[in-house]
Amino acid sequence: MNGVMDIMVTILVLIGGGFVLIGSWGLVRLPSTMERLHGPTKATTLGLGALLLASMLYFQAKLGMWSAHEVLISLFLFITAPISANMIAKVHLHRVRIGAITDRDSIAGPPPRPATGGDWATFEAPEQDTPASTANT
Repeated sequence: MNGVMDIMVTILVLIGGGFVLIGSWGLVRLPSTMERLHGPTKATTLGLGALLLASMLYFQAKLGMWSAHEVLISLFLFITAPISANMIAKVHLHRVRIGAITDRDSIAGPPPRPATGGDWATFEAPEQDTPASTANT
């Protein structure tokens, strides 16, 4: 490998490792479930993307061929991480709403509540004669 490629791979590995470390630290240290979701879904996903890009550049420089494996892994990761975080958040909010669990105090304070009864993030039917209940009629 030439010097420029070595530097690029090194920088990407350091950036990726830093993001993964920060995301993992956030997963362990943040107090509430909703805050802990941000570590693996934001920072760790970016870190793994940088590490996979470094892997692509390294093997292209070393073997002289491009590999689609890293691209497919990144695509799968970037598609599934937000969807799984959304599902975990919905289940958590639903369990808090029905009283199955109690939410720990978070750094940001209590979450905002809707003006009327109910919770915006669950599959609760909208109230009658509101814009949400008449939108698809």
